Amino acid sequence: QVQLEESGGGLVQPGGSLRLSCVAAGGILGWSNYGWFRQAPGKGREGVACINTNDDSTDYGDSVKGRFTISRDNAQNTVYLQMHNLKPEDTAVYYCATDPAQCDYFLNDDGIPFPGKGTLVNVSS
Repeated sequence: QVQLEESGGGLVQPGGSLRLSCVAAGGILGWSNYGWFRQAPGKGREGVACINTNDDSTDYGDSVKGRFTISRDNAQNTVYLQMHNLKPEDTAVYYCATDPAQCDYFLNDDGIPFPGKGTLVNVSS
């Protein structure tokens, strides 16, 4: 069973930055892609970012393009989400996930499970 643990969330002012981490127990799987979703209070999940482990290509949700960057460090068994120019509408619990689906499907798949507890990002002045 895949185990992913998210960290790095917190309270940040609008315009600020945060870096989220997702540690994959047992290592990053070469046959599966990794990504981030978020869920704001009272709303459904939203695909944020995805990285293809075959070629490191990436895909992003429209609301975060140009502000967020996903990356991975196999040596650290970690997938990162660097977030800049944060906005109040970015407030949500952020979850890490993994699935063999290509990134364009990955971000729109409501069935991908969240193995971890997520990390809360609160953008507020």
